[in-house]
Amino acid sequence: MYELDHTHDPQCNSWVESSQATNCDFPIQNLPFCTLATDASSAVGVGIGDQVVNLQLVAEAGCFEKLGENSLGGEALSALKSNNLNKLMGLTVEKRLAVRHAIFQLLHSDCSVLRDDEELKAAALKPIKNVEFRMPARIGDYTDFYASLFHATNVGSMFRPTNPLLPNYKWIPIGYHGRASSVVVSGTPVKRPSGQTTPEPGEQPPVRPCALLDYELEVGFWVAQGNALGSSIPMEKAEEHLFGVSLLNDWSARDMQKWEYQPLGPFLAKSFLTTVSPWVITMEALTPFRCGAFERASDDPQPLAHLDSPENREAGGIDLRLEVSLLTRQMNEMGLNEERLSQGTSRDLYWTAAQMVAHHSSNGCNLRPGDLMGSGTVSGPTRDARGCLLELTWDGDADNVVPGSQRTPLTLPTGEQRKFLADGDELAITGYCEAGGFRRIGLGSCVGTVVD
Repeated sequence: MYELDHTHDPQCNSWVESSQATNCDFPIQNLPFCTLATDASSAVGVGIGDQVVNLQLVAEAGCFEKLGENSLGGEALSALKSNNLNKLMGLTVEKRLAVRHAIFQLLHSDCSVLRDDEELKAAALKPIKNVEFRMPARIGDYTDFYASLFHATNVGSMFRPTNPLLPNYKWIPIGYHGRASSVVVSGTPVKRPSGQTTPEPGEQPPVRPCALLDYELEVGFWVAQGNALGSSIPMEKAEEHLFGVSLLNDWSARDMQKWEYQPLGPFLAKSFLTTVSPWVITMEALTPFRCGAFERASDDPQPLAHLDSPENREAGGIDLRLEVSLLTRQMNEMGLNEERLSQGTSRDLYWTAAQMVAHHSSNGCNLRPGDLMGSGTVSGPTRDARGCLLELTWDGDADNVVPGSQRTPLTLPTGEQRKFLADGDELAITGYCEAGGFRRIGLGSCVGTVVD
Protein backbone atom coordinates (compact mmCIF):
# COMPACT_ATOMS: atom_id res chain seq x y z
CA MET A 1 0.00 0.00 0.00
CA TYR A 2 1.06 3.60 -0.55
CA GLU A 3 1.82 5.67 2.57
CA LEU A 4 1.17 9.22 3.69
CA ASP A 5 4.13 11.59 3.43
CA HIS A 6 4.94 15.30 3.21
CA THR A 7 3.22 15.63 -0.17
CA HIS A 8 -0.15 15.16 1.57
CA ASP A 9 0.44 17.96 4.12
CA PRO A 10 -2.59 20.28 3.80
CA GLN A 11 -0.49 23.28 4.88
CA CYS A 12 1.77 23.09 1.83
CA ASN A 13 1.18 25.45 -1.06
CA SER A 14 2.51 26.04 -4.55
CA TRP A 15 3.79 29.28 -6.07
CA VAL A 16 1.04 28.79 -8.67
CA GLU A 17 -1.50 30.98 -6.88
CA SER A 18 -4.64 29.43 -8.39
CA SER A 19 -3.78 26.13 -6.71
CA GLN A 20 -4.28 27.69 -3.27
CA ALA A 21 -8.05 28.17 -3.70
CA THR A 22 -10.08 25.96 -1.36
CA ASN A 23 -12.26 24.59 -4.19
CA CYS A 24 -9.33 23.93 -6.52
CA ASP A 25 -9.29 20.48 -8.15
CA PHE A 26 -5.54 20.47 -8.54
CA PRO A 27 -3.73 21.71 -5.40
CA ILE A 28 -0.10 20.71 -4.94
CA GLN A 29 -1.27 17.66 -2.96
CA ASN A 30 -2.85 16.23 -6.15
CA LEU A 31 -0.42 16.61 -9.10
CA PRO A 32 -2.44 14.70 -11.72
CA PHE A 33 -0.68 13.67 -14.92
CA CYS A 34 -1.88 14.20 -18.48
CA THR A 35 -0.61 14.18 -22.05
CA LEU A 36 -0.89 17.49 -23.91
CA ALA A 37 -0.54 18.37 -27.56
CA THR A 38 2.54 20.34 -28.58
CA ASP A 39 3.70 21.91 -31.85
CA ALA A 40 5.99 18.94 -32.46
CA SER A 41 3.89 16.09 -31.06
CA SER A 42 2.79 15.65 -27.45
CA ALA A 43 4.31 15.81 -23.99
CA VAL A 44 3.78 14.63 -20.42
CA GLY A 45 2.13 17.29 -18.29
CA VAL A 46 1.00 17.83 -14.71
CA GLY A 47 -1.95 19.86 -13.47
CA ILE A 48 -1.47 22.55 -10.82
CA GLY A 49 -4.26 25.01 -10.07
CA ASP A 50 -5.70 26.19 -13.38
CA GLN A 51 -2.44 25.53 -15.21
CA VAL A 52 -0.72 22.64 -16.98
CA VAL A 53 3.06 22.29 -16.68
CA ASN A 54 4.81 20.82 -19.72
CA LEU A 55 7.16 18.44 -17.91
CA GLN A 56 9.03 17.64 -21.10
CA LEU A 57 10.16 21.26 -21.46
CA VAL A 58 11.00 21.52 -17.77
CA ALA A 59 13.00 18.29 -17.85
CA GLU A 60 14.89 19.26 -21.00
CA ALA A 61 15.78 22.59 -19.35
CA GLY A 62 17.55 20.68 -16.56
CA CYS A 63 15.24 21.71 -13.72
CA PHE A 64 14.96 18.23 -12.23
CA GLU A 65 18.73 17.97 -11.87
CA LYS A 66 18.78 21.04 -9.60
CA LEU A 67 16.63 19.74 -6.77
CA GLY A 68 19.24 18.39 -4.37
CA GLU A 69 18.16 15.15 -2.75
CA ASN A 70 15.06 15.06 -4.99
CA SER A 71 17.04 15.35 -8.23
CA LEU A 72 16.02 12.96 -11.00
CA GLY A 73 18.02 11.11 -13.60
CA GLY A 74 17.97 7.89 -15.60
CA GLU A 75 14.64 6.21 -16.31
CA ALA A 76 12.63 8.65 -14.21
CA LEU A 77 13.94 11.70 -16.06
CA SER A 78 13.55 9.93 -19.40
CA ALA A 79 9.89 9.18 -18.60
CA LEU A 80 9.17 12.88 -18.08
CA LYS A 81 10.70 13.67 -21.48
CA SER A 82 8.39 11.18 -23.18
CA ASN A 83 5.35 12.01 -25.32
CA ASN A 84 2.84 10.01 -23.23
CA LEU A 85 2.56 8.39 -19.80
CA ASN A 86 3.52 4.80 -20.69
CA LYS A 87 7.15 5.08 -19.60
CA LEU A 88 6.13 6.75 -16.36
CA MET A 89 3.56 4.04 -15.71
CA GLY A 90 6.24 1.39 -16.25
CA LEU A 91 8.55 2.69 -13.52
CA THR A 92 8.93 0.91 -10.20
CA VAL A 93 6.95 2.17 -7.21
CA GLU A 94 10.11 3.71 -5.76
CA LYS A 95 10.90 5.63 -8.95
CA ARG A 96 7.29 6.80 -9.35
CA LEU A 97 7.39 8.11 -5.80
CA ALA A 98 10.68 9.89 -6.53
CA VAL A 99 9.02 11.59 -9.52
CA ARG A 100 6.14 12.77 -7.31
CA HIS A 101 8.56 14.15 -4.72
CA ALA A 102 10.57 15.97 -7.38
CA ILE A 103 7.52 17.60 -8.99
CA PHE A 104 6.17 18.51 -5.56
CA GLN A 105 9.44 20.26 -4.68
CA LEU A 106 9.64 22.01 -8.05
CA LEU A 107 6.14 23.49 -7.64
CA HIS A 108 6.38 24.20 -3.89
CA SER A 109 6.19 27.85 -2.92
CA ASP A 110 9.71 27.72 -1.44
CA CYS A 111 11.41 26.42 -4.62
CA SER A 112 12.85 29.01 -7.02
CA VAL A 113 14.16 26.68 -9.75
CA LEU A 114 11.15 27.15 -12.05
CA ARG A 115 9.33 29.86 -10.12
CA ASP A 116 11.97 32.52 -10.87
CA ASP A 117 12.76 31.49 -14.45
CA GLU A 118 10.28 33.75 -16.20
CA GLU A 119 11.19 32.69 -19.74
CA LEU A 120 10.89 28.96 -19.06
CA LYS A 121 7.79 29.45 -16.94
CA ALA A 122 6.08 31.34 -19.77
CA ALA A 123 6.87 28.50 -22.18
CA ALA A 124 6.09 25.58 -19.87
CA LEU A 125 2.92 26.76 -18.08
CA LYS A 126 -0.32 27.06 -20.01
CA PRO A 127 -3.90 27.64 -18.79
CA ILE A 128 -5.86 24.40 -18.79
CA LYS A 129 -8.61 26.05 -20.85
CA ASN A 130 -6.10 26.67 -23.67
CA VAL A 131 -4.60 23.17 -23.75
CA GLU A 132 -5.47 20.45 -26.25
CA PHE A 133 -5.25 17.07 -24.58
CA ARG A 134 -4.23 13.75 -26.06
CA MET A 135 -4.97 10.30 -24.69
CA PRO A 136 -3.02 9.97 -21.43
CA ALA A 137 -1.31 6.76 -22.54
CA ARG A 138 -1.13 4.32 -25.42
CA ILE A 139 -3.62 1.64 -24.40
CA GLY A 140 -2.57 -1.87 -25.30
CA ASP A 141 -5.65 -3.52 -23.82
CA TYR A 142 -8.89 -2.35 -22.28
CA THR A 143 -10.95 -4.52 -19.93
CA ASP A 144 -14.30 -3.48 -18.52
CA PHE A 145 -15.47 -5.01 -15.26
CA TYR A 146 -18.89 -5.27 -13.66
CA ALA A 147 -17.85 -4.45 -10.11
CA SER A 148 -20.96 -2.76 -8.67
CA LEU A 149 -23.30 -5.15 -6.87
CA PHE A 150 -26.08 -2.56 -7.02
CA HIS A 151 -25.75 -2.10 -10.77
CA ALA A 152 -25.51 -5.83 -11.44
CA THR A 153 -28.56 -6.50 -9.28
CA ASN A 154 -30.64 -3.75 -10.87
CA VAL A 155 -29.81 -4.78 -14.43
CA GLY A 156 -30.22 -8.45 -13.63
CA SER A 157 -33.63 -7.74 -12.11
CA MET A 158 -34.82 -6.20 -15.37
CA PHE A 159 -34.15 -9.36 -17.35
CA ARG A 160 -34.20 -12.09 -14.67
CA PRO A 161 -36.54 -10.86 -11.91
CA THR A 162 -36.35 -14.09 -9.96
CA ASN A 163 -32.60 -14.59 -10.40
CA PRO A 164 -30.86 -11.20 -10.92
CA LEU A 165 -27.33 -12.31 -9.99
CA LEU A 166 -25.77 -15.31 -11.68
CA PRO A 167 -23.99 -17.80 -9.38
CA ASN A 168 -20.46 -16.58 -10.20
CA TYR A 169 -20.94 -12.88 -9.44
CA LYS A 170 -19.93 -12.93 -5.77
CA TRP A 171 -16.99 -15.25 -6.41
CA ILE A 172 -15.05 -13.50 -9.20
CA PRO A 173 -14.81 -9.99 -10.64
CA ILE A 174 -16.80 -10.30 -13.87
CA GLY A 175 -15.33 -8.52 -16.89
CA TYR A 176 -15.03 -8.53 -20.66
CA HIS A 177 -12.34 -7.37 -23.07
CA GLY A 178 -13.30 -4.03 -24.59
CA ARG A 179 -12.00 -2.26 -27.67
CA ALA A 180 -8.83 -0.27 -26.94
CA SER A 181 -8.83 1.45 -30.34
CA SER A 182 -12.13 3.24 -29.66
CA VAL A 183 -11.17 4.68 -26.26
CA VAL A 184 -10.99 8.45 -26.76
CA VAL A 185 -10.11 11.48 -24.66
CA SER A 186 -12.71 13.74 -23.09
CA GLY A 187 -14.27 16.22 -25.53
CA THR A 188 -14.36 13.85 -28.50
CA PRO A 189 -17.82 13.95 -30.17
CA VAL A 190 -20.07 10.93 -29.66
CA LYS A 191 -21.50 9.54 -32.90
CA ARG A 192 -24.63 7.48 -32.48
CA PRO A 193 -23.86 3.90 -33.65
CA SER A 194 -25.98 1.79 -35.97
CA GLY A 195 -26.57 -1.92 -35.69
CA GLN A 196 -28.99 -4.81 -35.43
CA THR A 197 -31.74 -4.59 -32.85
CA THR A 198 -34.37 -7.03 -31.60
CA PRO A 199 -36.81 -7.95 -34.39
CA GLU A 200 -40.56 -8.29 -34.14
CA PRO A 201 -41.72 -11.93 -34.01
CA GLY A 202 -41.26 -13.53 -37.39
CA GLU A 203 -39.35 -10.56 -38.80
CA GLN A 204 -35.65 -10.11 -39.55
CA PRO A 205 -33.66 -7.83 -37.21
CA PRO A 206 -33.68 -4.22 -38.38
CA VAL A 207 -30.37 -2.38 -38.86
CA ARG A 208 -30.77 1.23 -37.73
CA PRO A 209 -29.20 3.98 -35.63
CA CYS A 210 -29.25 3.28 -31.92
CA ALA A 211 -32.42 4.68 -30.31
CA LEU A 212 -31.48 3.84 -26.71
CA LEU A 213 -28.09 5.52 -26.30
CA ASP A 214 -26.86 5.50 -22.71
CA TYR A 215 -23.87 6.52 -20.63
CA GLU A 216 -22.15 4.56 -17.88
CA LEU A 217 -20.51 6.29 -14.92
CA GLU A 218 -17.23 4.45 -14.38
CA VAL A 219 -13.77 4.74 -12.89
CA GLY A 220 -10.81 3.83 -15.08
CA PHE A 221 -7.81 2.16 -13.43
CA TRP A 222 -4.45 2.43 -15.22
CA VAL A 223 -2.00 -0.45 -14.98
CA ALA A 224 1.55 0.39 -13.88
CA GLN A 225 4.25 -2.26 -14.13
CA GLY A 226 2.95 -5.42 -15.73
CA ASN A 227 3.69 -9.10 -15.31
CA ALA A 228 5.30 -11.70 -17.54
CA LEU A 229 3.09 -13.93 -19.66
CA GLY A 230 2.33 -17.09 -17.70
CA SER A 231 2.85 -15.44 -14.30
CA SER A 232 0.26 -13.97 -11.96
CA ILE A 233 0.15 -10.97 -9.64
CA PRO A 234 -0.58 -11.89 -5.99
CA MET A 235 -2.97 -9.76 -3.98
CA GLU A 236 -0.11 -8.64 -1.73
CA LYS A 237 1.55 -7.01 -4.76
CA ALA A 238 -1.50 -5.94 -6.76
CA GLU A 239 -1.50 -2.33 -5.52
CA GLU A 240 2.03 -1.88 -6.87
CA HIS A 241 0.66 -2.61 -10.34
CA LEU A 242 -1.84 0.27 -10.21
CA PHE A 243 -0.69 3.68 -11.44
CA GLY A 244 -3.77 5.81 -10.97
CA VAL A 245 -7.38 6.52 -11.88
CA SER A 246 -9.36 8.50 -14.45
CA LEU A 247 -13.04 9.19 -14.95
CA LEU A 248 -14.54 6.97 -17.63
CA ASN A 249 -17.78 6.82 -19.63
CA ASP A 250 -18.49 3.54 -21.39
CA TRP A 251 -21.17 4.64 -23.85
CA SER A 252 -23.74 1.92 -24.47
CA ALA A 253 -26.27 1.18 -27.21
CA ARG A 254 -28.92 -0.53 -25.11
CA ASP A 255 -31.17 -1.67 -27.97
CA MET A 256 -28.20 -3.26 -29.78
CA GLN A 257 -26.93 -4.71 -26.50
CA LYS A 258 -30.23 -6.44 -25.72
CA TRP A 259 -30.14 -8.26 -29.07
CA GLU A 260 -26.50 -9.29 -29.12
CA TYR A 261 -25.39 -9.87 -25.53
CA GLN A 262 -26.30 -13.56 -25.36
CA PRO A 263 -24.45 -15.89 -25.34
CA LEU A 264 -21.04 -14.15 -25.30
CA GLY A 265 -21.74 -10.74 -23.81
CA PRO A 266 -21.19 -7.15 -25.05
CA PHE A 267 -19.76 -6.47 -28.51
CA LEU A 268 -20.91 -3.76 -30.97
CA ALA A 269 -23.13 -2.15 -28.35
CA LYS A 270 -19.98 -1.19 -26.44
CA SER A 271 -17.07 -1.09 -28.87
CA PHE A 272 -18.12 2.06 -30.77
CA LEU A 273 -16.79 4.52 -28.13
CA THR A 274 -15.47 4.84 -24.59
CA THR A 275 -14.49 8.27 -23.23
CA VAL A 276 -11.78 8.79 -20.63
CA SER A 277 -10.83 11.99 -18.84
CA PRO A 278 -7.40 13.48 -19.70
CA TRP A 279 -6.28 13.47 -16.06
CA VAL A 280 -4.68 10.52 -14.26
CA ILE A 281 -4.77 10.92 -10.49
CA THR A 282 -2.01 8.76 -9.05
CA MET A 283 -2.46 6.15 -6.36
CA GLU A 284 0.01 8.13 -4.25
CA ALA A 285 -2.23 11.21 -4.38
CA LEU A 286 -5.25 9.08 -3.40
CA THR A 287 -3.63 7.68 -0.25
CA PRO A 288 -5.63 9.87 2.20
CA PHE A 289 -8.90 8.76 0.64
CA ARG A 290 -8.57 5.01 0.92
CA CYS A 291 -11.30 3.04 2.67
CA GLY A 292 -12.11 -0.54 3.45
CA ALA A 293 -13.27 -2.99 0.81
CA PHE A 294 -17.03 -3.38 0.34
CA GLU A 295 -18.59 -4.85 3.47
CA ARG A 296 -20.19 -8.08 2.38
CA ALA A 297 -23.42 -9.43 3.79
CA SER A 298 -23.09 -12.15 6.39
CA ASP A 299 -24.43 -14.76 3.98
CA ASP A 300 -22.16 -13.68 1.10
CA PRO A 301 -19.10 -15.81 0.29
CA GLN A 302 -15.80 -14.31 1.36
CA PRO A 303 -13.18 -13.79 -1.38
CA LEU A 304 -11.04 -16.81 -2.18
CA ALA A 305 -7.44 -16.70 -0.93
CA HIS A 306 -5.97 -15.37 -4.18
CA LEU A 307 -8.42 -12.43 -4.08
CA ASP A 308 -8.00 -11.57 -0.42
CA SER A 309 -5.50 -9.90 1.89
CA PRO A 310 -5.67 -8.03 5.22
CA GLU A 311 -4.52 -4.84 3.49
CA ASN A 312 -7.28 -5.09 0.90
CA ARG A 313 -9.96 -5.66 3.51
CA GLU A 314 -8.73 -2.65 5.49
CA ALA A 315 -7.98 -0.13 2.72
CA GLY A 316 -8.62 -1.68 -0.70
CA GLY A 317 -11.41 0.75 -1.57
CA ILE A 318 -11.18 4.38 -2.67
CA ASP A 319 -13.77 7.01 -1.74
CA LEU A 320 -14.14 8.84 -5.05
CA ARG A 321 -17.23 11.08 -5.02
CA LEU A 322 -18.72 10.99 -8.51
CA GLU A 323 -21.39 13.08 -10.24
CA VAL A 324 -23.11 12.97 -13.63
CA SER A 325 -24.71 16.02 -15.24
CA LEU A 326 -26.59 16.62 -18.48
CA LEU A 327 -26.78 19.74 -20.65
CA THR A 328 -29.22 19.48 -23.54
CA ARG A 329 -29.04 21.58 -26.68
CA GLN A 330 -32.16 23.48 -25.59
CA MET A 331 -30.77 24.13 -22.10
CA ASN A 332 -27.57 25.45 -23.64
CA GLU A 333 -29.47 27.76 -26.01
CA MET A 334 -31.48 29.11 -23.08
CA GLY A 335 -28.34 29.77 -21.04
CA LEU A 336 -29.29 27.24 -18.35
CA ASN A 337 -26.80 25.31 -16.26
CA GLU A 338 -26.37 21.57 -16.57
CA GLU A 339 -28.73 19.33 -14.56
CA ARG A 340 -27.24 16.78 -12.17
CA LEU A 341 -28.59 13.30 -12.90
CA SER A 342 -26.93 11.23 -10.21
CA GLN A 343 -24.15 11.07 -7.67
CA GLY A 344 -22.32 8.14 -6.16
CA THR A 345 -19.08 6.87 -4.72
CA SER A 346 -16.61 4.21 -5.77
CA ARG A 347 -16.63 2.85 -2.23
CA ASP A 348 -19.86 1.08 -3.28
CA LEU A 349 -17.92 -1.20 -5.66
CA TYR A 350 -18.17 -4.85 -4.60
CA TRP A 351 -14.70 -5.63 -5.98
CA THR A 352 -11.59 -3.48 -5.44
CA ALA A 353 -9.09 -2.44 -8.10
CA ALA A 354 -6.46 -4.72 -6.55
CA GLN A 355 -8.84 -7.68 -6.81
CA MET A 356 -9.41 -6.84 -10.47
CA VAL A 357 -5.65 -6.86 -11.09
CA ALA A 358 -5.12 -10.12 -9.22
CA HIS A 359 -8.03 -11.82 -10.95
CA HIS A 360 -7.12 -10.50 -14.40
CA SER A 361 -3.60 -11.96 -14.14
CA SER A 362 -4.51 -15.14 -12.22
CA ASN A 363 -4.60 -17.24 -15.39
CA GLY A 364 -1.19 -15.96 -16.53
CA CYS A 365 -2.55 -13.08 -18.63
CA ASN A 366 0.18 -10.46 -18.98
CA LEU A 367 -0.82 -6.91 -18.06
CA ARG A 368 1.28 -4.04 -19.45
CA PRO A 369 1.92 -0.39 -18.51
CA GLY A 370 -0.88 1.72 -19.92
CA ASP A 371 -3.50 -1.02 -19.96
CA LEU A 372 -6.88 0.32 -18.84
CA MET A 373 -9.45 -1.37 -16.62
CA GLY A 374 -12.98 0.03 -16.25
CA SER A 375 -14.86 -0.51 -13.01
CA GLY A 376 -18.17 -1.02 -14.72
CA THR A 377 -21.11 1.25 -13.88
CA VAL A 378 -20.77 2.74 -10.40
CA SER A 379 -24.20 2.58 -8.77
CA GLY A 380 -25.29 2.85 -5.16
CA PRO A 381 -28.22 1.61 -3.05
CA THR A 382 -30.48 4.61 -3.71
CA ARG A 383 -32.19 5.72 -6.93
CA ASP A 384 -30.21 8.98 -7.14
CA ALA A 385 -26.99 6.95 -7.05
CA ARG A 386 -27.78 4.89 -10.15
CA GLY A 387 -24.98 5.34 -12.67
CA CYS A 388 -26.78 5.09 -16.04
CA LEU A 389 -30.12 5.95 -17.62
CA LEU A 390 -30.98 2.26 -17.95
CA GLU A 391 -31.24 2.25 -14.15
CA LEU A 392 -32.29 5.87 -13.49
CA THR A 393 -35.46 5.68 -15.58
CA TRP A 394 -36.38 2.13 -14.53
CA ASP A 395 -39.34 1.95 -12.13
CA GLY A 396 -38.35 -1.37 -10.67
CA ASP A 397 -36.68 -2.06 -7.34
CA ALA A 398 -34.09 -4.82 -7.13
CA ASP A 399 -35.55 -5.88 -3.77
CA ASN A 400 -39.16 -5.79 -4.94
CA VAL A 401 -39.28 -6.29 -8.69
CA VAL A 402 -42.62 -5.84 -10.39
CA PRO A 403 -42.81 -7.89 -13.60
CA GLY A 404 -43.10 -5.63 -16.63
CA SER A 405 -41.83 -2.57 -14.75
CA GLN A 406 -42.18 0.59 -16.80
CA ARG A 407 -39.81 3.51 -17.40
CA THR A 408 -40.42 7.01 -16.12
CA PRO A 409 -38.48 9.62 -18.08
CA LEU A 410 -36.41 12.27 -16.35
CA THR A 411 -37.94 15.74 -16.61
CA LEU A 412 -35.45 18.57 -17.15
CA PRO A 413 -35.78 22.32 -16.31
CA THR A 414 -36.88 23.06 -19.91
CA GLY A 415 -39.70 20.53 -19.69
CA GLU A 416 -37.78 18.14 -21.93
CA GLN A 417 -37.85 14.49 -20.97
CA ARG A 418 -35.24 11.79 -21.31
CA LYS A 419 -35.40 8.03 -21.07
CA PHE A 420 -32.16 7.81 -23.04
CA LEU A 421 -29.84 10.35 -24.66
CA ALA A 422 -30.84 12.61 -27.55
CA ASP A 423 -28.73 14.28 -30.22
CA GLY A 424 -27.10 17.43 -28.88
CA ASP A 425 -26.96 16.16 -25.28
CA GLU A 426 -23.69 16.88 -23.47
CA LEU A 427 -22.93 14.39 -20.70
CA ALA A 428 -20.29 15.26 -18.10
CA ILE A 429 -18.80 13.13 -15.33
CA THR A 430 -16.90 14.88 -12.54
CA GLY A 431 -15.35 13.69 -9.32
CA TYR A 432 -13.45 14.66 -6.21
CA CYS A 433 -12.11 13.30 -2.91
CA GLU A 434 -12.53 14.73 0.56
CA ALA A 435 -11.35 13.60 4.00
CA GLY A 436 -10.88 15.38 7.30
CA GLY A 437 -7.39 16.79 7.78
CA PHE A 438 -6.47 16.73 4.07
CA ARG A 439 -6.85 18.99 1.05
CA ARG A 440 -9.75 18.25 -1.23
CA ILE A 441 -8.56 17.03 -4.63
CA GLY A 442 -10.50 16.80 -7.88
CA LEU A 443 -10.52 14.32 -10.74
CA GLY A 444 -11.28 16.82 -13.50
CA SER A 445 -14.09 15.99 -15.93
CA CYS A 446 -15.01 13.48 -18.63
CA VAL A 447 -17.24 15.04 -21.28
CA GLY A 448 -18.90 13.88 -24.47
CA THR A 449 -21.57 15.42 -26.72
CA VAL A 450 -23.89 13.32 -28.88
CA VAL A 451 -23.67 14.66 -32.42
CA ASP A 452 -26.34 14.51 -35.15
